[in-house]
Amino acid sequence: MAAAIALSRRGRPGSAPNPNVGCLIVSQGTVVARGWTQAGGRPHAEAMALAAAGDAARGATAYVTLEPCAHASARGPACSDALIAAGIARVVIAAQDPDPRTDGKGIARLQAAGIEVVFNVLPAEARAAMAPWWTRHTEGRPFVTLKLATSLDGAIAMADGTSRWITGDRARAHGHLERAQHQAILVGRGTLDADAPKLDVRLPGLEDRSPKKLVLTSGTAPDGWTAVASPDAIDDVDSVLVEGGAGAASAFLAADGVDRLLLYRAPILIGGGRPALGDIGLADLAQAHGRWRLSDSRLLGSDRLDVYERVREG
Repeated sequence: MAAAIALSRRGRPGSAPNPNVGCLIVSQGTVVARGWTQAGGRPHAEAMALAAAGDAARGATAYVTLEPCAHASARGPACSDALIAAGIARVVIAAQDPDPRTDGKGIARLQAAGIEVVFNVLPAEARAAMAPWWTRHTEGRPFVTLKLATSLDGAIAMADGTSRWITGDRARAHGHLERAQHQAILVGRGTLDADAPKLDVRLPGLEDRSPKKLVLTSGTAPDGWTAVASPDAIDDVDSVLVEGGAGAASAFLAADGVDRLLLYRAPILIGGGRPALGDIGLADLAQAHGRWRLSDSRLLGSDRLDVYERVREG
């Protein structure tokens, strides 16, 4: 299942508005086919894997990161029906689908056809891999990642605004990879006017994955940009990367609209530089504690990346 979950990440963000799902088909201990949700949401992961497996699917086990869909569509058959028709003997599912058109129905249909079903295998990991779709579908809002690149003393620029470059090549390349995994990227109006950022993806082979460009402003946006009046006004994408500057970062944190924090820290001290954040609305220090959980930490050249997840009830 861990391999299927890793495979599912290949579908982000191109599978939107459908979930990015991964599927492995295993026969007699050997992986005979792999599939993940394709761009635009079709084919589904199961359909892709079944097509690759052919007759080898009969009697095999399918590992799927989300409950196979149970509703018919003009774009293709229900995956639960396709698994039954292919002769799959066993289906292992990571997470149950919260979509009411499928929720439990896909599992019930498989079981009614005599297929052994095992579910809730690494559900938290599967939901994390499809976090943008899951957040949009269950909470009605996009999944938001905030990127901060700072010095050791928390500055994002020199006092005069100079910020190129605080972090090194490897950290910046990782930042471009993050861009490629989001549907939209956002900066504040001050950053747009001061830096005129391109916000594209400049990694070989991923140039076409450059996200939609948003600017947080109460005014209008220039050509090629979309104006967003507030952090809660984004309704047409499932994932947003907030990349600059301090005002935009603070606005999203104050609105409790950040789900994931990327903190890149360079081994430098600036002293008197521009701080990464302004006021984020905390009334006392106690409110700052218990909000963030460290989920990853690594070195990127001489820079350190720490990844934090927002701790939310439920």
